[in-house]
Formats: sequence, structure tokens, C-alpha cells
Amino acid sequence: MNMKVLRLHNIGDLRLHDEEIPNPGQEEVLIRVKAVGICGSDLHWYSESGIGDARLQRPLVLGHEFSGIIESGARKGQRVAVDPALPCERCEFCVQGHPNLCNGVRFAGHGETDGALRNYISWPERYLYDLPDTISDVEGAMLEPLGVAIHAIDLAHLKPGMSIGVFGCGPIGLMILQLVRRSGATKIIATDRLAHRVDAAWEYGADLAVQADGSGENAVVWGAAGKRGVDVAFEVAGENPAIETAVIAAKPGGKVMLVGIPAEDHISFTASTARRKGLTVKFVRRMKHVYPRAIALVAQKQVDVASLVTQTFAIADYQKAFETAIDRQGLKVVITL
Repeated sequence: MNMKVLRLHNIGDLRLHDEEIPNPGQEEVLIRVKAVGICGSDLHWYSESGIGDARLQRPLVLGHEFSGIIESGARKGQRVAVDPALPCERCEFCVQGHPNLCNGVRFAGHGETDGALRNYISWPERYLYDLPDTISDVEGAMLEPLGVAIHAIDLAHLKPGMSIGVFGCGPIGLMILQLVRRSGATKIIATDRLAHRVDAAWEYGADLAVQADGSGENAVVWGAAGKRGVDVAFEVAGENPAIETAVIAAKPGGKVMLVGIPAEDHISFTASTARRKGLTVKFVRRMKHVYPRAIALVAQKQVDVASLVTQTFAIADYQKAFETAIDRQGLKVVITL
């Protein structure tokens, strides 16, 4: 019995294949994939044939934000969200509780590990999290980017009453914005280059949302921060102008959280500004141990992930789905199977 599998062969070269359904290995179960989110990192693979220092070595199945139904084993029939990271569980970083920093991690849709843009995938059962009936398949796929947002919040050590900047209002930025509002932030300032994402920032709770076009938004942000600066600045765009805005916006002694992934694999900002302020700059590497909290937040409707999904496509319409995501139309594109 065969299944449909979407593989990336080269820049912009996606092809739908017929392949055999995989047989689960030891400690694995078979999952029927139901929904897959297209992430910014998938778009790096699609448009650059790689991400960071990782390059495409063979036709790769993308997709790491996904939900499905277990089709084998004792939990057969259970709807699940899937943690796409498989750490070695033996290195010092794994043992110390930091599996997201494991040098031997395998990650769905990255390098040699095929992802979820196919009808079926085999995955270790211990990395599957049961979904309640109140969370849809599409919402289940959104738990992975929500996990990244939660991890960024964890690293920032937010406290009630803080002022916050969110620079880049794609799906993860807007999830951070929602979480920040829940944390008791007294002022949230957001920027994005796209007008519809600025509008979304207002809708999700920003006190000020500014369209970034290089014509003075940094001065507006600094003024809105009381010429004191924000306590924590989250950069979620993966672009140097957003990093520069975050550094300018942060208060002396403040924190800058770098969540975005730059296309050129290099970042830059004005060193004298960051140095004189004594800023703490932290890089956010995926996530760790967050799925139970992500599920609870969505189930209790404390975070709205459903409305972030603005377009859904069948896997047969993969080209249109990726073109829509590349063009930054709407907010989140999800492929359903």
C-alpha cells in the first residue's frame, strides 16, 4: 500500500511521490498525518535549499509542525501532537535537561530526517502527546510553534508589570504577544513590515503596533517606551533591521531575545548601543519540555492559535500553499491530509 509523499529536490522544486507506507521501528508507532504547518524554516529550505549551515543533500520531506492519529500499538486511534525533535538522550546537555541543545538531535524535515508532509510517518511513541477533543487537528499542528514561543518566554524570565517589545509579528511573534499579555505586561510595543501583520498585532493585544519601513519606526518605538526602553525585546523576524530595533528599544540592563532565523546565517547590530546599555542577548533554540503546557493553554483558550491559521490547502495543492507562504499572505498556512 502506497502513500503520497512531498519531497524537496532543489530550490523551489517540490514533487509529489508515491511511496510505501513506513514500518514502525522499535519504540515507534505509525501515525496518519492530519495537519502540517508551513514554518519559516520550511521556507528557508524551499527558497534557499538549506537553512543556516545545513544544506540539502537528498530529496527531503519537509514539515515539523504536525498532528495526526496513531495507527498502531496500544494507543491506536489516539489523536496526537508530535514533538519533532529526537535528541540523543545521552549527552551532557540532554542529561542536564537541555535536549534542545543536543548536538546529535534529529529533527523532522531537517538534514537526513524526513518530516511530515506525507500521509504516514513513523515516530517514537514517547514524543507523542494526546490531544483532547477540544483541540482540532489544525490547532494540534500549531502547538509546535506555540512551544517555541513558550520557550522564548521561559528564557526571558518575565515578571508582571514589565514593558515588552515584539519585533516581527508572524505567527510565533503573535503567540509571544499573546503570552506576554497573559504574563501581566503593562506595555507591549510591536512592529512588522507588513500592514496586515501590524493590524494583527493590534488585534492580539499590542498597545502600539507600528509598520516598519526604515523611515523612523525606531524613534517611534523609543518614544513609546518612555525614552527608557522596554524590559525585554523579542526579535522574531529573522532580519537585521528588526534586531537593530530590538537593541535600540531595550532599556539599559534589558534583554534582547533573538527568536528569528536569518536567511544569510549572519546577524548584525550596533555594538556600541548594546555594549553601553549592558544588554543581555539570548538566542532561542527551538524548545524543551513545553508540550503539556502548550496543550493546556490552547485547551483552556488562554492562547488563540486557530485564528492564526489563515489558509489551509490539501497536499495536492502544495505549490500554491508554499507560494502563499513565501508571499507572506495572511498569517499561517497549513496543509491538511
